[in-house]
Amino acid sequence: MRLKDYPGIIRKAWAGFDNSIGVKFVEDISAMVSTNHVFRVTLDNDDKVIAKLSYFGKYEHFKEDHRIIQALSNNLLYPFENLLARSLVKNNQVYTYRYQEDFVDTWVVFYNPIRAANRLPRRLNEEQIGKLGAETARFHQACFRASRSIPKSSKNLRTDIQHLLDILETDTGQYEHRGFINILKKQCDIFMKNIQRLNVSGFDLMPVFVDWNIGNFSVTDDLKFYSRWDYDWFRVSSRVMDFYFFSRVCSNVGDRTVFSYLIGPLTEDRFMIFLQEYHKIYPLTEREVLFMKEAYRFFILNYVIKYGKYFFHRSYCAKLQKEAYELYFPSIEGFDADIILRKLNI
Repeated sequence: MRLKDYPGIIRKAWAGFDNSIGVKFVEDISAMVSTNHVFRVTLDNDDKVIAKLSYFGKYEHFKEDHRIIQALSNNLLYPFENLLARSLVKNNQVYTYRYQEDFVDTWVVFYNPIRAANRLPRRLNEEQIGKLGAETARFHQACFRASRSIPKSSKNLRTDIQHLLDILETDTGQYEHRGFINILKKQCDIFMKNIQRLNVSGFDLMPVFVDWNIGNFSVTDDLKFYSRWDYDWFRVSSRVMDFYFFSRVCSNVGDRTVFSYLIGPLTEDRFMIFLQEYHKIYPLTEREVLFMKEAYRFFILNYVIKYGKYFFHRSYCAKLQKEAYELYFPSIEGFDADIILRKLNI
């Protein structure tokens, strides 16, 4: 098998799931923005399934994530009971396939195709932002109610940042981040101390599907959540982690126009509309609002610095990491949570 013959790996994975039905063809429908590849698989009987192939991280984490996702999809109550795409199951477990040969180590999971409704408008008006905030609050409440049925996750914010600190002690880390080691260690130390001070481990924890960008979920005409797929950057964490991405969906100049990791969208008036409608349904605490700054710091440390080279082209990664030191980190201390607290009357 030639290197990166992903359709060939998909065919082998399907044969391991059900060798009584062959694969007619495999179509790559990936968004081409992450290390995950998504395929539409047409079987010999013309049935279709969706395959996700990944080679990032650890196979054990891949399996764990999809078991958690499956448990959530099976335990969400109305009106979200059909929101999440479900994985194919074999022997009462989510079926995953690992392919290893020479330098190739990759894994596959299959989903039932899920119906899609409307994409969000490219620019939301204020009424739409308010509806999105209220619907997100209802979804987060449903996630929290289902959380007791969800397997525990081996990953958390503290372990991810500790992993970055461990990398910085290696020869590779010293070389890749030369000149900025002390800055990164300082940012990690600030993060660790602040999440302890805010007692983040005591927040409502739930399966949160971050990166709810314009391309990976659909809504009804009235902006009710309809379907969700492509579970990138999955973790069990505080609901505040989702706000980082929703602020960009609401923003005039968020990820969909001028792609950046600036902290500005979190304090835009347009995002305040989202938070105010959210807060009416699922009230936020003062400590959760104060944590928003640390959620931002986490994403810069974990996804721009630690994993940037896996998510972005090399030259673009270098640009984003340079901006992290020049723009993102310096902007964090300028984040004024009091503005949000006043707006929400907390």
